[in-house]
Amino acid sequence: MNYWLFKSEPSVFSFEALKAKGKAGTQWDGVRNYAARNNMKAMQIGDLGFFYHSNEGLDIVGIAEVCALAHPDTTTDDPRWECVDIRAYKDVPKPVTLEQVKGNPKLADMALVRLGRLSVQPVTPAEWKEVCRMAGLDPAP
Repeated sequence: MNYWLFKSEPSVFSFEALKAKGKAGTQWDGVRNYAARNNMKAMQIGDLGFFYHSNEGLDIVGIAEVCALAHPDTTTDDPRWECVDIRAYKDVPKPVTLEQVKGNPKLADMALVRLGRLSVQPVTPAEWKEVCRMAGLDPAP
């Protein structure tokens, strides 16, 4: 299993909105960055990702699950852009703020710290475990 981080402004699409989509989930569309697109192309069904509220909130608030492999993004006719489908997996008991992530030496190399603008990011297993610990979660799915 691989781990990821999905970033969204809560006023545009929040974790609550993802939960409202139910088991079917929704496509993670509108991504127009090659690195983020390539991350989605590497995803497998069942991979998990932190759901991060960007710009407003600046915290990890939930976990999403990949429920469909990369496919054409229906919000564009440009075949270069693909997306995956995700669904809500679980809330985090204690949201983890960007300030907490930046203040944790174990997370100094995390993409969230180094690549702040990248909307879909990889998360290492060690980073996953540490953020789960901070959020009050068991890191095992």
